[in-house]
Amino acid sequence: MKKLINQVDDVVAEALRGMAAAHPDLIEINLGPDYVVRKGAPVQGRVALVSGGGSGHEPMHGGFVGAGMLAGACPGAVFTSPTPDQIHECTRRVSGGAGVVHIVKNYTGDVLNFEMAAELAQAEGIEVASAVIDDDVAVKDSLYTAGRRGVGTTVLAEKIAGARAEEGGSLVEVADVVRTVNASGRSMGMALTSCTVPSAGEPTFELGEDEMEIGIGIHGEPGRERMPLEPADRIVDRLLEPVLSDLPFRSGDRVLAFVNGMGGTPLIELYVAMRRVAEALGEAGLRLERTLVGSYITSLEMAGLSITMLRLDDELLRLWDAPVHTPALRWGM
Repeated sequence: MKKLINQVDDVVAEALRGMAAAHPDLIEINLGPDYVVRKGAPVQGRVALVSGGGSGHEPMHGGFVGAGMLAGACPGAVFTSPTPDQIHECTRRVSGGAGVVHIVKNYTGDVLNFEMAAELAQAEGIEVASAVIDDDVAVKDSLYTAGRRGVGTTVLAEKIAGARAEEGGSLVEVADVVRTVNASGRSMGMALTSCTVPSAGEPTFELGEDEMEIGIGIHGEPGRERMPLEPADRIVDRLLEPVLSDLPFRSGDRVLAFVNGMGGTPLIELYVAMRRVAEALGEAGLRLERTLVGSYITSLEMAGLSITMLRLDDELLRLWDAPVHTPALRWGM
């Protein structure tokens, strides 16, 4: 194993210090418990969005803290849920009096720990609304979940709901936006290689030189099928078919297409995939209104990609286009 780290136990804390050094105008960090907050938080009179999950998926979630997106993010150890005290303290830190929305990916540990933190915050008089993301169509249950996993739609929900909060939406309105995005988004991913968790020191799973895994999870969970490697266009079609049929998406729908790298995939390959996505959507009669291409929800150094499709209406499109300024996502400011 080769990693650009010092000590395994220090990886998350040192990465957080690095983020703070790189983006002092956008974020502040707290260590013990670990969390990231928007510079100058709380914003009084505004709903605050808090999310979190295991580290190793960067830039999610800390990279999405800032104006027009998250108020706070809680990074657990690598591929490990944040603890209730992390989430509770972050929630208190960003609360500006209008309530806090927890955006929770559907992993058992995340769901339980966010529930405990919400109860603690509510006991102190902080209104909390929770919304769960479960957009992965690959498998119903996995090693980490009861029900579908939360993956790429999380990024879109954080951006769109963050815009609603920024413009003064109520707690109910902001939480409802998260739920609307989740209901309108579907995702599926694949892997060409495994990743190596620093504490494990060896790959999470083994793939042969000529193999790929379809439907992989962001923690290296097994997918739908292990099969011989195919050309990029065929891989994209394999991912798009279940994504488009699950909602289902229909001819004439307006969509946002998110082609996401898993951490070890070069951008040139993601654009090759995006080209086929655009072609396939045209063949299906779908209107490609917006795109997002890049590595935004990763699995350490795993090579592979995921595809997320979000059905848009005028309101979701308006909120997507609203200004955002975070370490990892920014436009309009």
